[in-house]
Amino acid sequence: MHKVLIVMHDHAHDDYYRMNKVEFEALPAVGQYLYNTDGLVYQVEEVTNFAGYVSSKGAVALVVIHQVEKELPVNNLYGLNIEEDLDD
Repeated sequence: MHKVLIVMHDHAHDDYYRMNKVEFEALPAVGQYLYNTDGLVYQVEEVTNFAGYVSSKGAVALVVIHQVEKELPVNNLYGLNIEEDLDD
């Protein structure tokens, strides 16, 4: 598992801030959509790996994301109901 620090890119204010620390089986790719536990969909802008950094408590990469526009089909989770269709 890869522990990463999620960083939000706030386009309205051209600012960045820390969201949370999460784990991925494989690091996400630029352009990939992420569905977060806050019920919103985000798109990956950048993935920055920390060279040679290994820690059981710390992150190994930064993943910079931004929230996608509400009108995009990805916001509908392709017809899935997260409460019924996905495991805990």
